[in-house]
Amino acid sequence: MPFAPHFPVMLRTEDGVRIDAAHTAPRGAADKEIGIVVAHGFTGSWRERTARRIVHVLSETGGVVAFDFRGHGRSGGRSTVGDLEILDVDAAVRHARVIGYRRIAVMGFSMGAAVAVRHAALRGGVDAVVAVSGPARWYYRGTRPMRQVHWAIERPVGRWAARMAKRTRISSGRWDPLPMPPHEAAALISPVPLLVVHGDADAFFPLDHAHQLHEGAREPKELWIEPGFGHAESAATPELIRRIGKWISSNFS
Repeated sequence: MPFAPHFPVMLRTEDGVRIDAAHTAPRGAADKEIGIVVAHGFTGSWRERTARRIVHVLSETGGVVAFDFRGHGRSGGRSTVGDLEILDVDAAVRHARVIGYRRIAVMGFSMGAAVAVRHAALRGGVDAVVAVSGPARWYYRGTRPMRQVHWAIERPVGRWAARMAKRTRISSGRWDPLPMPPHEAAALISPVPLLVVHGDADAFFPLDHAHQLHEGAREPKELWIEPGFGHAESAATPELIRRIGKWISSNFS
């Protein structure tokens, strides 16, 4: 299936980091005023086939700005794994406004979900937030995949492996101060609507993360527990993405 055409753009964050991004125009009957910013998961990229498939489907709802977080792919800087990444989202949101979208939703996956929630709480300027497969709290190590993620973040050899295998450059410094966790940030999003989407087959974060994130938020909010759904972009079906697109457009009607 050919993907909708995209237009590469280089953004710059408030702290001077270059962000590799792309704009995909709305297709067909999509609302030309809706812009959707897509924030990928840790070690991901907007250039990956799974991410491009998601963008293609979302362009049925509105225009899409997808980007690589700092330290990922062709973007500059180093990953802070959810802290300064709110500035990356902010740059993408600003770009969506500049090119004419009047109503902006941010849709994040995994780490990107945590960043989307924190961005809406701490920076604002968005009209809807979707958190897919996101963590509610930091330092979770209760699953094998998350123990492997922490190895990649915390060990020099792990950071080397992430750089070589995934083109992900990770900062060696520790958080100081500790960023506000997503479940606390969720309380600050209202009155912007929040949709939390999580699968009961997620191998990274169990369902209690989704419940904690949803419970921490104020209305308007919604929680979808998806049977058989695994983790983030790789598990998201076109049908699920279309349903999320309909949720976004219904909150803008």
